[in-house]
Amino acid sequence: MKKSIAILFITLLSFLANAAYCQIEKYDPNADAIADVKAAVQLAKKSNKHVFVKVGGNWCSWCKLYAEFTHNNEEISEIMDENYIKVLVNWSKENKNPAAMEYLHFPQRFGYPVFIIIDGNGKIIHTQNSAYLEKGSGYDKNKILQFLTGWTPKAIDPDTYKN
Repeated sequence: MKKSIAILFITLLSFLANAAYCQIEKYDPNADAIADVKAAVQLAKKSNKHVFVKVGGNWCSWCKLYAEFTHNNEEISEIMDENYIKVLVNWSKENKNPAAMEYLHFPQRFGYPVFIIIDGNGKIIHTQNSAYLEKGSGYDKNKILQFLTGWTPKAIDPDTYKN
């Protein structure tokens, strides 16, 4: 009986955690990822932002963990809102998005999630292996903040550093 209750409890917790994640973000295996990225580039150019591409899938536990961690952090959310247009690119057995992966220079070699920063002209300026942003069994706020602030439009603008 105790074993059945424990299994039921774990199943319920898993269901609730997945439901919470789906409210934050969800990858769409049917989305036209290359079109989504190109539309985000156009929007980034108009709004003087960069595109933040997150490649992963609904199957990816680290993708879910990153989404929850960053969504629940006001400082990270603010940097994202002010500097980036976010795009989710699905990579799964249902859809590996080959055109998007080619455009993004095959980032899947770094594992999942992987982050790509694209400027408003469509130029890929950085690919980030998310493992470098981890600490223990989760993510490190300071590493994420350093990464995000280091690739903002202002951070890579040479005029920022002129006296």
